[in-house]
Amino acid sequence: MTITAPQRQNLLGMTREEMEAFFLAIGEKKFRAAQVMKWIHHEGCSDFDAMTNLSKALRTRLNEVAEIRGPRVAYEGKSSDGTRKWVLEVEDGSYVETVLIPADDGKRRTLCVSSQVGCSLDCSFCSTGKQGFQRNLTAAEIIGQVWAASNSDGPRQGSTHRPVTNVVMMGMGEPLLNYDSVLPAMKLMLDDNGYGLSKRRVTLSTSGVVPMIERLGDDLDVSLAISLHAGNDELRSELVPLNRKYNISTLLAACKRYLDKCGDARIVTIEYTLIKDVNDQQQHAQELAEVLKELPCKINLIPFNPFPHSGYETPSRNQVMRFQQWLYELGFVAPVRSTRGDDIDAACGQLVGRVKDRTRRHERYIQSIQIDAD
Repeated sequence: MTITAPQRQNLLGMTREEMEAFFLAIGEKKFRAAQVMKWIHHEGCSDFDAMTNLSKALRTRLNEVAEIRGPRVAYEGKSSDGTRKWVLEVEDGSYVETVLIPADDGKRRTLCVSSQVGCSLDCSFCSTGKQGFQRNLTAAEIIGQVWAASNSDGPRQGSTHRPVTNVVMMGMGEPLLNYDSVLPAMKLMLDDNGYGLSKRRVTLSTSGVVPMIERLGDDLDVSLAISLHAGNDELRSELVPLNRKYNISTLLAACKRYLDKCGDARIVTIEYTLIKDVNDQQQHAQELAEVLKELPCKINLIPFNPFPHSGYETPSRNQVMRFQQWLYELGFVAPVRSTRGDDIDAACGQLVGRVKDRTRRHERYIQSIQIDAD
């Protein structure tokens, strides 16, 4: 008979409350939780023997029952504009992407974090959606992306050294469809024993899972971004199929309630991907302004980032500027998001689709286009 050793507990994704419960369970005091969390998230340490303020007996015990296991870096790309992208291998051999985007002033470094392997929503303009859905990420796999990026140039060397200043849950997947893992991961981002980020510097982006927006408002008041992309239901349902279940008016009403729960002068970020001859005309700007007129918001204009066989094109720069001007004239703040990391396939889902497509959905998608063309 083969006897297997008990699996060690991965401490990487544990919130403060979970870590305290863990230490109580092994007969230790709760304050050990804060000590170990700081070693993990402030110092980037994964070796219990290096945790010098723990007793030798406790370090030995932790080596027996626990581990700090982050994702494996399968690929790292560095763009000429400073953008960095990682393909990370998580449990079971799946791959996810995370991208670190520096601001032009060098002060802000925003990490785009994935919440799922693939995505089930199949938005028509999204590369990730064409790869299909495989599974949800665990809290350790989500916060592991922040941990890996923070330690990419070596240990953090204290909480004042912050390679990551902002986090957006805007990578692969729909975060509100993996709520039970996303919530503790975001709590770690905010915790002073974790990454100590302000709630205004952690943003959750959703395609509009209305019931979970309501729940998020009860649990955590991070910043909210909505992947809208159209000002009328007919067009949005083509671009974002989830709209057939939760239409624009239902979604924006939930956003208003979310802002009410925040209790401060917060606004919602509206993400609007501009696609040539699809949603980039003056009529579309007017429709967008009409549906957003009662919602405190800003509109991020995102020129479509092409990927093979999407069937969509990027508008000209002049057309993007015209669309922005129309929104300005209608009273909206509408910055254009600059394209970053083109030379390393930094747009969400582009690189993983090349590294590994386990569902072969992309292949079937291409075949269907070829059939239609014939």
